[in-house]
Amino acid sequence: MLSGCIAATQHHTDVTGSYQSHTDAQPKPAPGARMAGAPFVHPGLLHTESDFTRMRENVAARRQPWFDGWQRLVANRHASLDWKPNPQPAIYRGRNPDHAENYATLFNDAAAAYALALRWKITGDDAYAQHAIEVLNAWSRTLTMIGGSSDKFLASGIYGYQLANAGEILRTSPLWRADDFRRFQSMMLGVFYPMNHDFLARHNGAKIDHYWANWDLANMASMLAIGVLTDRHDIYAQAVDYFRHGAGNGSIEHVVWKLYPNGLGQVQESGRDQGHTMLDIALLGAFCQMAWSQGDDLYGYDDNRFLRGAEYAARYNLGKDVPYTQYTNSDVTQPVISPNSRGDGRPIWALVYNHYVVLKGLSAPDVEAFARKVAPEGGGGDYGPNSGGFDQLGYGTLTYTLK
Repeated sequence: MLSGCIAATQHHTDVTGSYQSHTDAQPKPAPGARMAGAPFVHPGLLHTESDFTRMRENVAARRQPWFDGWQRLVANRHASLDWKPNPQPAIYRGRNPDHAENYATLFNDAAAAYALALRWKITGDDAYAQHAIEVLNAWSRTLTMIGGSSDKFLASGIYGYQLANAGEILRTSPLWRADDFRRFQSMMLGVFYPMNHDFLARHNGAKIDHYWANWDLANMASMLAIGVLTDRHDIYAQAVDYFRHGAGNGSIEHVVWKLYPNGLGQVQESGRDQGHTMLDIALLGAFCQMAWSQGDDLYGYDDNRFLRGAEYAARYNLGKDVPYTQYTNSDVTQPVISPNSRGDGRPIWALVYNHYVVLKGLSAPDVEAFARKVAPEGGGGDYGPNSGGFDQLGYGTLTYTLK
């Protein structure tokens, strides 16, 4: 076994006081914040039951743009009953002299489980639920560790939150046997969560500002999702606290680190490249949406700070000028914004647009323009075969359009 890998036999971790924090200040409760100890809403991650009712009714009536979004889903090979899962006992991400990378098997199967679960909830056809359950059961019977280079922490974060979302949808199916569901929960607690927690607590032994924001955000998203999936209020609270107070680059004050008077906020990876900047927006959006489903308004936290970062990223990637302040950390100095991957078209904007503009009635012209540009949004497999095309679950036109 690779040094530093975490096996499935590891379970609850004592985390009290283990995170570094840049402030001891306590924020005011967000509007609609869930009461401490209140039962979790199920399903309650990226989508709630009322969300599925909206999708179901609009697809059945062939209303737009939901039906165009539905067409993207059913055309994706990951959403087919012909999909064959390929579980592995160990997943490796990152160059390592002892093991070849094989993490594509996991991100493809996570995309399939989610897509199949969506088809089931929208059509009511149990064949899709059964097939999605088979994908998750195959992995929970097989996977015991995640290894590789430091990139293993990207795998634990991104695929952790994605698998948890598929599982959270499928928990409402009577076809998923209780013992199989418990085994899936145990895999998430035993393989993914310890790595999520360890990364946010220790950052792989590096300086606190060494890792880019997306590393923190991925592991935060996984922790939040696993907390809901397993009804672990302590894990959920850890993730929310890190969003608000974490010392690493994934806390909201650090990922949207420089505010400008025109409603824009510079994103931590803007001087690196636009592909990773867009990944920051993708992961922030997923995190805020999952918390929103549980009654916690992190979208609105610190005067809609996330929206400022999203509008900044959208504006620059639409080809417009934005202000930029030199970014410096322990490793880099970035005097100018990076044009690399400018225009990156990830399927992440329907979520941001519908929450801030449609639901809350706020102005976000560049978020709106980017959402229209990339609609209808597809999912994993529609944006190339590499990991970047699977970093977000997608299908936002179908799942997040409100009206």
